[in-house]
Amino acid sequence: MIEIQNLHLTYPDGTRALQGLDLHVPEGQFLLICGANGSGKTTLLRLIAGLLRPTSGTISIDGKKDPYASREIRQLMGMVFQDPDSQIVGETVREDVAFGPENLHLSRAEMDHRVQWALELMNLRGIAEKSCYLLSGGEKKRLAIAGVLAMKPRIFLLDEPFSNLDYPGVREVLGHMVHLHQDGYTLLIATHEVEKVIAHVDCVLIMHQGRIKASGPAEALLARLPDFGVRPPCYALAGEAKRSWLRE
Repeated sequence: MIEIQNLHLTYPDGTRALQGLDLHVPEGQFLLICGANGSGKTTLLRLIAGLLRPTSGTISIDGKKDPYASREIRQLMGMVFQDPDSQIVGETVREDVAFGPENLHLSRAEMDHRVQWALELMNLRGIAEKSCYLLSGGEKKRLAIAGVLAMKPRIFLLDEPFSNLDYPGVREVLGHMVHLHQDGYTLLIATHEVEKVIAHVDCVLIMHQGRIKASGPAEALLARLPDFGVRPPCYALAGEAKRSWLRE
C-alpha cells in the first residue's frame, strides 16, 4: 500500500528532518511510529499525506508516485492532526463532517449517505446539531476522524491522537481506531505515548533524529524503546503480560 525509498527532507533553515528512510506498509496494517519529540514522526506523516514534498526520494501509494503532486493519491488518505481545532471548519458537527464530501462534488444523496454513515460510525449522531466549539476534547477527536471517514480514504494517518485527552477520552478514541483497523483500514499513528496503543498494533517503527532505527513486532522492540527516548508501557516495566487500555 505504501512504499517509501531513500526519503530525505531538509527544511529551508537547513534542518535535516528525514535522512534516507525506507519503509513498506502493507494494506490493512496498523503501524505505530514512535520516537522522542523532533524525531521526524509528524514530518513523515505529512509527506505521506502529500502536505510536504520531499527533498529527494520517492513515496508510492497503491502503486502511484508523488502524493504531493496528485490529488487522486491524496484522496486515498485522510490525516487527523494533533490539534483537532485546526481541521474543524463547520459550525455544527453535521456541517463539519459534510465539508469534505461537499468539496468532492458528490451528489446530494451520496453526500448525505456518507455524512450519516460517518456520524453513526463515530457515535456522533446524537450531537449532530451541536456547535463544534461546545464539544469536549474526545468529541472533537471523534469529529476529526468522522470528517476524514466521510471522504472514504483507505489510509488513516493520525498524529498524536491522544494529546490533551483524559482517560475516558483516550479509551473512546482508541476503541474507534481499533474498530477501523478491524474493518480493514490501513492506520499509521505517530505518538510518543506508546502505552495507550501498543497492545493493538501490528508493527512498531522507532524513529530517532530523522532515521528509522528499528521496526518489527511490538514485543520484540520493547527493550529498545528507552534507548531512543520513548517510555515503555507499564506492563513491560513491571514484567507483566501485554495489557490493553480498553480492558477494565
